[in-house]
Amino acid sequence: MDNILSIVTFIPALAALVLAVFLRGDDEAAQRNAKWVALTATTVTFLVSIGIYTGFDPSNTGFQFVEESEWLLGLKYKMGVDGISVLFVLLTTFIMPLTILASWEVTDRVKEYMIAFLLLETLMLGVFMALDLVLFYLFFEAGLIPMFLIIGIWGGKDRIYASFKFFLYTFFGSVLMLVAMVAMYADAGTTDIEALLSHSFSSATLNILGFQIIGGMQTLMFLAFFASFAVKMPMWPVHTWLPDAHVQAPTAGSVVLAAILLKMGGYGFLRFSLPMFPVGSDLLAPLVLWMSAIAVVYTSLVALVQEDMKKLIAYSSVAHMGFVTMGIFAANQQGLDGAIFQMLSHGFISAALFLCVGVIYDRMHTRDIDAYGGLVNRMPAYALVFMLFTMANVGLPGTSGFIGEFLTLMGAFQVNTWVTAVAATGVVFSAAYALWLYRRVVFGDLIKESLKTITDMTLRERAVFAPLIAMTLLLGVYPSLVTDIIGPSTEALVSNIDTGLAAAEKSATVQVASH
Repeated sequence: MDNILSIVTFIPALAALVLAVFLRGDDEAAQRNAKWVALTATTVTFLVSIGIYTGFDPSNTGFQFVEESEWLLGLKYKMGVDGISVLFVLLTTFIMPLTILASWEVTDRVKEYMIAFLLLETLMLGVFMALDLVLFYLFFEAGLIPMFLIIGIWGGKDRIYASFKFFLYTFFGSVLMLVAMVAMYADAGTTDIEALLSHSFSSATLNILGFQIIGGMQTLMFLAFFASFAVKMPMWPVHTWLPDAHVQAPTAGSVVLAAILLKMGGYGFLRFSLPMFPVGSDLLAPLVLWMSAIAVVYTSLVALVQEDMKKLIAYSSVAHMGFVTMGIFAANQQGLDGAIFQMLSHGFISAALFLCVGVIYDRMHTRDIDAYGGLVNRMPAYALVFMLFTMANVGLPGTSGFIGEFLTLMGAFQVNTWVTAVAATGVVFSAAYALWLYRRVVFGDLIKESLKTITDMTLRERAVFAPLIAMTLLLGVYPSLVTDIIGPSTEALVSNIDTGLAAAEKSATVQVASH
């Protein structure tokens, strides 16, 4: 199918336009229509995106389904996917219909709610497909707006504080990235990402205000991009916006935030930092590896003392993203495969965990762990689903959570054994906080009067969890579904990094010899 990427990207935006223009009123019928339009649009988007998967050739490490046309002031509208981005597109289209279905109980400003999620889907898909710097930046930054509104309008009692904190943290990080993009254009003369991947940026040492910048332009640009992607991940210590955003966001907002939005940081490292600035990446990799290990341990310990279920799972997300950055900056085949696998796996597992919280929050209107206990007596199906995803979150073999953690630790071990040893303790801590949460919420006697009439999951709620259960177990026992697609592209990325480092080393040797 021609222009399949643009079709997939803009179906949700078109549905949002239809809702905005043609749907009138806020009665029960209008609310129901808004929900059905959003669910239909996101489902069609997913079904069409399967065509990208079936037509994708993993052995081709270049960009596929490329669309290119003149756009604005000489800039190009250019879209494409490779082995690194194609599965993030599918993750996005897979999660969004479930998110809409999970929002079926929303009754406040339903049309605007659905429009916000539909526009967010278009902008997230654009990030993973854009092959032009300006186009990427527009999608990357514009995605903040619907999420800001989702938290700020449909969130909890401190939603205004959380939405502004989310917006300001992520926006200020991206300002530096914009400056770096201007510098890249000035140096390379193009904003085409495909061309920039083969462009060699200077790594000659710079003297700025008396400071020797080893790695020169590459190091400076790496730091500028790092400022944006580290906040987006989020990495320790710039992670503090995430727990607030998760706690205040509606359930569907937390699902999208954890499952997809956080992955943009990791994708950015893979698309820009490693291949375009290999010298800067190599120079600062030890620092990033230690930051990742600290994140895994520190945020796991913080999760242990939380009393709010959402906040505990939010800190768990930061810990799991620590494994991702550790795998990425190990910069070897196992590490990169593990990092991408972990991001995809975390997309399914974290989405399910936030949905698990949403199920009981809809019934009891509290996320306080102490308000629960003994739910297995009234909600056996819920207890079973919650247990599966708790175990997957811990990294139990047979679930997708194990594969990602194992590969990232294996990749990091080849680079720094001490970092790996510290990060591995995080696996034990994750078991501690996850099982502690499960025991307090699900097991024990049903002694609280308010819980004695609580009902088990509805058919709609079970339908939301079924695809997530299937993917978590399928990828746990058959990981080659992912690794076969990403493998050739990550192998090419490692080769390009090595080539870039060798070229920079040769250039430095020539410069020294000439002096």
